[in-house]
Amino acid sequence: MIDRRVPRSGSLPPLNQLGLLASHRGSNMQAVIDACNSGRLAAEPRVVISNNGDAEALVRARREHIPAYHLSLLTHPGPVALDTEILTALTRHQAGLVVLAGYMKRLGPRVLGHYRGRVINIHPALLPRFGGQGMYADRVHAAVLAAGETETGVSVHLVDAEYDCGPILAQCRIPVEPGDTVKTLAERVLACEHRFLVATLEGILSGALPLP
Repeated sequence: MIDRRVPRSGSLPPLNQLGLLASHRGSNMQAVIDACNSGRLAAEPRVVISNNGDAEALVRARREHIPAYHLSLLTHPGPVALDTEILTALTRHQAGLVVLAGYMKRLGPRVLGHYRGRVINIHPALLPRFGGQGMYADRVHAAVLAAGETETGVSVHLVDAEYDCGPILAQCRIPVEPGDTVKTLAERVLACEHRFLVATLEGILSGALPLP
């Protein structure tokens, strides 16, 4: 069978050089930055990218003196131009691992090809359930409650061309409590996301959780 994936371009920087992508508040991103600053993660955030020019994630990054960019179809009309510019920003700042921390857009083939096997995403549910296009934030928690689930959780997975479909690296389970609302469930899941993303990165960087 012919491998039609875009090939990875040469050798990549070390995994502990992080490219962080976030669309809105960037609280998961901040948890990673805080873990780097405290020494818990032996890693360095090299660049932050958001598809939203007003994202708090960009404010957080600049406050931490991390290069930060708004890159979207508003700044680079056309998916090829945007894909190319995101890849340029990541490679310019020598990111070796790309972390989608609340990033709501699909990455293009240039980024995914160059960083094949080195792009991870965190999702607020136990994939493969409650994933896919349009399933994010409170929509996920509302769907979990509507389905009458007794547990939910957090998944960290490798990213491919489809939403939430890449191989799952790690999951954390959280009980759905009687009387939970979307708000209460979202708060507990988000707190778990902060801890679990950092713990998963620890595993990746230590080699305990090897990437393919």
